[in-house]
Amino acid sequence: MDLNLRKAIRNNIAGNNEKELEATILDAIESGEEKMLPGLGVLFEMIWENADESDREQMLNILEEEAQKL
Repeated sequence: MDLNLRKAIRNNIAGNNEKELEATILDAIESGEEKMLPGLGVLFEMIWENADESDREQMLNILEEEAQKL
């Protein structure tokens, strides 16, 4: 069986509004379930691909700060 996870996740959120997307993200984070991580990864990939250089730099700075706390 050929499963394109990225495509499935993108199809799952197609047409969602801001509130629905926020609920999806919060549910994935708050549930703490490992199975939700690929979905969050695809959402991050979508954000990254559509971010300008300034937004990418800001994301990297936040990630670096959080990594230093570990």
